[in-house]
Amino acid sequence: MALQPDRRELGYEQTLMYGRYRQELSQFAKTEAARQKEEQKRQKQLDDEFRQYRGTCCYTVKSNLIWFRDFVFSKIGEDWIFLALLGIIMALLSFAMDYAIAKFQTAQVQLFTVLKGSPFVQYFAWTGFPIVFIIFSTGFVHLVSPNAIGSGIPEMKTILRGVVLKEYLSFRTLISKVIGVATSLGSGLPIGKEGPFVHIASIVSTILSKLIVTFKGIFENESRNSEMLAAACAVGVSCNFAAPIGGVLFSIEVTSTYFAVRNYWRGFFGAVCGAFVFRLLAVWNKDEETITALFKTTFRVDFPFDPQELIAFAFIGIVCGFGGALFVFVHRRIVDFNRTHKRVSAFLMKNRFLYPFLVSLVISSITFPLGLGQFMAGELTQKQQIDELFSNTTLGNDPSATIDEENKYKPWHRPNVFVTLGVFIVMQFWMTALAVTLPVPAGVFIPVFTLGAAFGRLVGECMAAWFPQGIHTSDAVINKVIPGGYAVVGAAALSGSVTHTISTSVIVFELTGQITHILPVMMAVLIANAIAQLLQPSFYDSIIQIKKLPYLPDISHAGSKTYEIFVEDIMVRYVKFISWLSTYADLKELLDTSPKLQSFPLVDAPESMILLGSVQRSELECMLEKKVGLARRLVVVADRKRSQGQSQPGPSDRFSVVSFNAKSDENNSQQISIRDASDKDATGISLSNLELSLNILLGTSPRTSPRSSFSTQGMLKRFGSRDSILSSSTDSLDGSKKKPRVYKLPIGEFEDMSTEEHEEWESEELKVQLDFSEVHIDPAPFQLVERTSLHKCHSMFSLLGLNHTYVTTLGRLVGVVSLKEIRRAIERSADSNNHSSFRRSHRNEPQNIIQAEGSSS
Repeated sequence: MALQPDRRELGYEQTLMYGRYRQELSQFAKTEAARQKEEQKRQKQLDDEFRQYRGTCCYTVKSNLIWFRDFVFSKIGEDWIFLALLGIIMALLSFAMDYAIAKFQTAQVQLFTVLKGSPFVQYFAWTGFPIVFIIFSTGFVHLVSPNAIGSGIPEMKTILRGVVLKEYLSFRTLISKVIGVATSLGSGLPIGKEGPFVHIASIVSTILSKLIVTFKGIFENESRNSEMLAAACAVGVSCNFAAPIGGVLFSIEVTSTYFAVRNYWRGFFGAVCGAFVFRLLAVWNKDEETITALFKTTFRVDFPFDPQELIAFAFIGIVCGFGGALFVFVHRRIVDFNRTHKRVSAFLMKNRFLYPFLVSLVISSITFPLGLGQFMAGELTQKQQIDELFSNTTLGNDPSATIDEENKYKPWHRPNVFVTLGVFIVMQFWMTALAVTLPVPAGVFIPVFTLGAAFGRLVGECMAAWFPQGIHTSDAVINKVIPGGYAVVGAAALSGSVTHTISTSVIVFELTGQITHILPVMMAVLIANAIAQLLQPSFYDSIIQIKKLPYLPDISHAGSKTYEIFVEDIMVRYVKFISWLSTYADLKELLDTSPKLQSFPLVDAPESMILLGSVQRSELECMLEKKVGLARRLVVVADRKRSQGQSQPGPSDRFSVVSFNAKSDENNSQQISIRDASDKDATGISLSNLELSLNILLGTSPRTSPRSSFSTQGMLKRFGSRDSILSSSTDSLDGSKKKPRVYKLPIGEFEDMSTEEHEEWESEELKVQLDFSEVHIDPAPFQLVERTSLHKCHSMFSLLGLNHTYVTTLGRLVGVVSLKEIRRAIERSADSNNHSSFRRSHRNEPQNIIQAEGSSS
């Protein structure tokens, strides 16, 4: 594919336009006249197509729709329409996926029922069904987009902080995520779709902004981009549970360190639209009679619980706090085992489908209804389990239960409700921790939510058995214990401890449609969070640590030490910089020795080290390429040939015009005028057009996208082999030396220097002092002083989304601080006993130059 750059993108009018107009005014006028005539002809054709509809009903409707669209967008605003469309699309996706997942899970149960009477066949059918789905999901995700693996919330938390994750919000990832979630959840394994749906909502918002021209302005601004992605995360949560308030609060807690209040309405509006359409679709599908809660409960309102039961609710919060921390620990140990053991990791990499096969086989074998599954309600889906755990009546021997209720709760009576719930809790705990390590799209919220509901139900059933007539009784009224209320408390407490969120209490209120247990729920969630945060990071932060994503950990509650640690204690003092007095040789050495750094501080002189600004790596590479690159070298050879009176292959007339054909240009050709330089030197203006033309052909223009390498050989290999623009012919070896290489370009043939000439010419050119006249310099990079506390530094990095900052004293550059240094300091401050020991331990470490993570802005 020919590299034909767009005129405006390469500054065509500012560079070649003037020369072309001055040299070929008549030709330019003819070209412009032809272009305008072609546009008028095309517009006339469009008018002729709709002329037959003028005056008709179709034309009138079309005109009115266009007017209505312009009126709506001008009066209502783009944000409202964008968020409404996002909510509707996500509701449709959520409903369709829930429908497909329910069909898959029902098919497994029906297949098991049809094969009744053949236990072995039933076993193979029960275990083979999830294995096929998980294997398909693993292969599909791996082939289409591996970025779809996992929850998605940790990555979105990183993206909202300002880190760019390539291809993570692409259309391929969307397809991979949707199909992967539907098949993996359809297998019946204990995984959820809350986390993946946050990722899906973010992808849909990104794609929606690109597909609809009117919304492109929303994502052109970095701040608006973050605001819309944060609103998309809220929409993703609300479309799962039909819980707009809890969805917004939960998305804020798990994805944002600092949240802009001005973005509140966006999240709520999109979440309400998504939740409303999601429940409305259930009514249209005749799943519900009206718009109601997803797991509607009918707890007693006048006397929901006895005050003495608060002790039991507090006990649930304590156990769920330790249980949530243990769950995060077990999950991380499983992942670390698979990653740290080289033999296991290599074996699993070679046999990609073996690990999903074994995990699916083990979990499905345990849940087999004729085996251990009969003691843990293995034949029920997650939705059925939550619905029955939240029920009003006791799962034990309730004399007031009807025959239908007894048949409904029969899976929990083998052999009795206490044994069944105990086995379910133990097995579900480690099966969930194991299932979420599979290389498929998988969330953790719903399985943990179910696990917490089971524990709360177990406590509630025990309370109901110990106090059959209720704790506080009177002669007139008997208020029995409500075990379902304990299940609600346990679900909110365990899910809150695993995710380190308080908003799970709001989610359960919206899920059940009742707030009768608001005080017990809030108390248990707060207790569980306090314990879990002291012991382990949240599940999402744990994944961030496992994947080593560039994100700052939260400062612990015992973080008073962070006020006693300063930037001078943690900064990197040996900084690689570029000086205003540096030469091109210094620049080349700097780029070669620092391949991972993406920006460099600019100082006035090495002696004074006064910080003048910051320069991006791409700018420096373009500067070096322009000085000693291939295009420059070919121009120098052409100038030498002309000055010696030799005819250089290619254009030689004073005002010759060479046709430059490119497939990407809609005009299919572009004319570049090249002035003869017989009376000019190599750096004169007469050869500037030729150098720019070669830069365009070779893809080495100073304003093109940055490259990882500026070497000539790498550049030729890249453009020659991929796009077939540059074809070279090298003469045979003459002794031990190669003859100069000739490059065949669309504008002619150009001879390169020999190896010795190249080395000699480049060494002379590299001795020249750097010219920053055409370089974009950031004159005010973010700076800190040496006495800035670690706590304040953490706050600024989190609030502003910084990756690194320079440390100055009276304008003099003395160091640099990056995410790596701050994260390491926070971790070490929690382990150090005092400030002096921290300083000694830190300064005894080797001080490396800025790492890639810290300077990837």
